[in-house]
Amino acid sequence: MRHLSLVACLAALLAGPATAGTDDALDRHVLPAMETFAEETADLSRTAAAGCGAEALRPAYHAAFDAWMGISHLRFGPLETGGRALAIGFWPDTRGFVARSVNGLLQDADPVVSDPEGFAEVSVAGRGLFALERLLFEGDEVLADDSYACAYIRAVATDLARTGQALQADWSDHAALMRSAGEDGNTVYLSPREAEQALYTALITGLEFTGDQRLGRPLGTFDRPRPTRAEARRSGRSLRNVGLSLEALRGLARSLSDVPIPQTEAAFADALSVAEGLDDPVLADPAGRLKVEILQQRVELVKTAVAAEIGAALGLSTGFNATDGD
Repeated sequence: MRHLSLVACLAALLAGPATAGTDDALDRHVLPAMETFAEETADLSRTAAAGCGAEALRPAYHAAFDAWMGISHLRFGPLETGGRALAIGFWPDTRGFVARSVNGLLQDADPVVSDPEGFAEVSVAGRGLFALERLLFEGDEVLADDSYACAYIRAVATDLARTGQALQADWSDHAALMRSAGEDGNTVYLSPREAEQALYTALITGLEFTGDQRLGRPLGTFDRPRPTRAEARRSGRSLRNVGLSLEALRGLARSLSDVPIPQTEAAFADALSVAEGLDDPVLADPAGRLKVEILQQRVELVKTAVAAEIGAALGLSTGFNATDGD
């Protein structure tokens, strides 16, 4: 009987999906990254409140954008709620909505920038990091603190800080839901496997987004390259975003697996090495096209390694993600 009981316990353990990956991903990756984003956007808001000079604001802007690269792949749960991801980073902007929204507010001197609650209802294209990029990298480097453009900058920065704080708070609650997946009353995650699936899908689709969008859009075709479609090219951080995204996704991959993942580690290291070897911040140099294509191929190899080592071990495949259809 004792032998049968032991066998039954082992069978139950083998049948139930492990939750260590979810807990580690939350503790080591998701929650610290949300905290960093909240801190950096709060600093950006404080810096903007002190003055609108580009020399002071641009470093804070870059720090906030760096923090966004640490969470931009987590497009489910709180980041998906209310279109928050788009309100932070409206890209790809295939129809030029950001330019139209920013120019429209500037031309009309819309007083909504003085109302934080009202500004939160402004089109997502007129808010967030890409609206701020146009204000900081296309306008005057020194703005009077009483100018409309300065008020607009402060409104965007305040809105980002509010969003950062809300994300950090909401992810604390959402993490509890993921940890309690499968328990009575949890209608969001009906099993531990669903929580793992959400994180794994974020990892795979994050890699796809970097390869297809961050690298693929400016590459275009050999006959028709599209350098002006590179992400955050005005602020000169297109390649920087690729590297930071890969670093963040490597962190998620490591936290999802409780066993060594040598193929995945090697693939990430290879991709990051190729990225570091590029001397093309906005991915626009025709002479560097081959290197960008090689980097895109390396990102695809990372995805293959992740699927083979992490997805197979967890018994997971890619599910629906908020970026599907972009």
